[in-house]
Amino acid sequence: MKLITVGVLATLCVATFAVQHPHDKVVCFWNSTSFERQGPAKFQIEDLRPALSLCTHLVYGYAGINAETHEATPLHPNIDTGAGYAFFRTVTQFKRTFPDLKVYLSIGGNDDPYEETHKYLVVTETSETRAKFVNSVGRLLTDYDFDGVDLAWQFPEVKVKKKRGFFGSIAHSVKKVFGYGKFKDEREQDHRDGFTILVRDIKNLLRQRNNKDLTITVLPHVNSSIYYDARALTPNIEAVHLFAFDQKTPDRNPKDADYPAPIYESYGRAFDENIDGQVRYWLEHGTPGSKIIVGIPTFARTWKLTADSQISGVPPLDVDGPGAEGPQTLTPGLLSYTEVCTRLTETTLGTILRRVSDPSKKYGSYAYQSYNDATGADGIWVGYEDPDTAGNKANYVKAKGLGGVAIVDLSLDDFRGVCTGDKFPITRGAKYKL
Repeated sequence: MKLITVGVLATLCVATFAVQHPHDKVVCFWNSTSFERQGPAKFQIEDLRPALSLCTHLVYGYAGINAETHEATPLHPNIDTGAGYAFFRTVTQFKRTFPDLKVYLSIGGNDDPYEETHKYLVVTETSETRAKFVNSVGRLLTDYDFDGVDLAWQFPEVKVKKKRGFFGSIAHSVKKVFGYGKFKDEREQDHRDGFTILVRDIKNLLRQRNNKDLTITVLPHVNSSIYYDARALTPNIEAVHLFAFDQKTPDRNPKDADYPAPIYESYGRAFDENIDGQVRYWLEHGTPGSKIIVGIPTFARTWKLTADSQISGVPPLDVDGPGAEGPQTLTPGLLSYTEVCTRLTETTLGTILRRVSDPSKKYGSYAYQSYNDATGADGIWVGYEDPDTAGNKANYVKAKGLGGVAIVDLSLDDFRGVCTGDKFPITRGAKYKL
């Protein structure tokens, strides 16, 4: 009898440990506006189904904020609600087929127009505006049966870091000047404190509403040390998703191509322009590793190579703005993984990219096609994820005892299985290494 009791207790302890310290979350973000793309890039809601067996969470992006009422609101009613395709309701119904899946609604995510991001600061400033926002979140979750809300808050982005020599760096550190993309937030501390209160108030409401979940997402180029009080936030959130990618982008760094999503710091780069630097900040400020989710992009960033660019392609290198748009995503400076992988294998003269892998497993893969001296045709430099580099990031997550990975996003992975025949290869590459 004692042996049976000991065995049962041991089983319960193992099960409790597994529940309290999960390190295998695969949080899949999906931007519903991918439905509006044309041709092969158009992502139908049924295209989600093959991915959902890989995902523990599905995050629907994105809702926004009404600047006049301070309430959370659908950004695309024609897609999201009953006024159109009603994807809010359709996506939560996937839980019938995938009962272990949790479906969250994300608010912000840089989908709200940049020129209106001040409203994200305004909402945090008073108890009245916070209450309006909190109550509206509760209504959205209840009306559409979401399991939780993710706050991908559109705080001001930091100013692009300039390259400085030794003495310039010293002068900069002495000045302690911290600028922003288009304006300087004169009330940083107020907005930080207000956001902390907002998170607490939302969590209190959600505890009363069938204990729904609350997560936050740190968007690229938002300084965690300024806007996130990690120690105060941690008790009220299930997870923090660190979008520690887009460290360099063709819009922010039009003359400087570099690894967009390195795991570790490399020579000559800023200490926090990598995954490890941002993870360490949250760990050192009291966040349990099990609550930290590392973002993995499924897309590539591209720059235009000219006659002045280095032939070898080794970053950082001189470039001239965003690379040419892809045939599917039609966005300069951005390619889906499908658009990358087909150019790595295409044999038509002039279209193939030369791939350079990352044996160090620290920085990521890149590919390039040099400037053509004979014809004057521009080249392209591509920093991208593939299943191997996604697996490297998952290995990092596992080694550090973190909570899992966030795939950003499903619509830019190879959701049709063009590359190898397997759908969502980057998502798979990350999941099976956790």
